[in-house]
Amino acid sequence: MWNEFLLCFTAIFVALDIIGTLPMYVSLTQNFPIQEKKKVVNTSMAVALGVAIVFAIIGKTLFRQLGITIPDFRIAGGLILLLISLSDLLKGPEATHGGSVSGSTGIVPLAVPLISGPAVLTTLILQINKVGHLMTLVALLLNYLIAWFVLRNSERVTRLIGKDGTVVMSKLAALLLAAIAVAMIRGGIFESLHDWMLTR
Repeated sequence: MWNEFLLCFTAIFVALDIIGTLPMYVSLTQNFPIQEKKKVVNTSMAVALGVAIVFAIIGKTLFRQLGITIPDFRIAGGLILLLISLSDLLKGPEATHGGSVSGSTGIVPLAVPLISGPAVLTTLILQINKVGHLMTLVALLLNYLIAWFVLRNSERVTRLIGKDGTVVMSKLAALLLAAIAVAMIRGGIFESLHDWMLTR
């Protein structure tokens, strides 16, 4: 059980890529007073967590209504994650998540799509299918707690690992995400072929 939780936690952590989000958050809020920055972080994380939990709860039901199978979603989700990771690797995270803060709350683009973006939502559904709702939601909450802490202490974290360090860690996360995406696509194709052979 511990190994399954660790794999689930790691998958969500890589998909979230909060270190890659950090430079963009700093840039978007650089002219904000300290209290406004705290408000932005609190609001953004609350909205992002709400979006992720709702999607985790109704995602599979929505798929059934649309006639989408888990192998279908693994392939489609893997392709999306692969494109996101390649974009991050070749051009940087801002190429995928570009935008500016909406008003003073940072709901767009910080909450969606920077924090709860396609990578996180896709990973959630796939992890729920593998380890269940409870374990996935616990891993999600821990990851978002870490993300909240990192953003609330953005200046300290940036000074600690340096600007180059954030770039390196972001690229490493994107590379791991690409590997996860390839594994998802491969697994989806094999599952689809298996299901097709059983129906013949």
